[in-house]
Amino acid sequence: MKVEFHPSNTRGYANHGWLEAHHSFSFANWYNPNRIQFGALRVLNDDIIAPGKGFGTHPHDNMEIITIPLIGDLEHKDSMGHAEVIREGEIQVMSAGTGVTHSEYNHHSNRPINLLQLWIFPNRRGVTPRYKQMAIADLTKINEISQILSPNKQDQGVWIHQDAWFHLLKTDKVVKDTYQMKKTGNGVYIFIIEGEVSIENELLNKRDAIGVWETEQVTLSAKANSSLLFIEVPMNF
Repeated sequence: MKVEFHPSNTRGYANHGWLEAHHSFSFANWYNPNRIQFGALRVLNDDIIAPGKGFGTHPHDNMEIITIPLIGDLEHKDSMGHAEVIREGEIQVMSAGTGVTHSEYNHHSNRPINLLQLWIFPNRRGVTPRYKQMAIADLTKINEISQILSPNKQDQGVWIHQDAWFHLLKTDKVVKDTYQMKKTGNGVYIFIIEGEVSIENELLNKRDAIGVWETEQVTLSAKANSSLLFIEVPMNF
């Protein structure tokens, strides 16, 4: 088993006035040669966007982009014809494939929003761009590790073009559990959204993260009122 601990205060930080961003991996003007990616996980940004502000229209290609609003709602428009609001507590996926442009704005004029955005390298290039969003509450059970994303269209949650799985654990009591890898050769990056968690003898708090690979399972103990995002991805792709 290999383990890499990423305390929250080691993330990159940028304050653009309208945007406060924390970067788990090298992004924009923040570069750390030891924090480029975790396997197929290239970006994990923790963004706070000011009221009415956002990202103007910009392009992507050959990337799986996942957005999870934690607090507040996000307006999305893209070149595929979608004009949606991604609500707090939803998960949205966009396969950029052959190329897509989109914009993202805070839906609220009177308060900031906080969201996670993740980029995953795909296992197929040049796919037709696609879009999907779904309510996380329809996919999860309290105190259980619940799947919200997979590579399979027929499975629970949204799907992407990669042998990756996302799970969410929310607790209202102490929970001791084991995360089982879905595929040999994958690793899991566990991001603590809220709370306090012990993972493989490492104590993690809000916005800390830990990457674990070369193992089939990961044991954990989460205190009440904790929220964890499990991001399982191929380590070699």
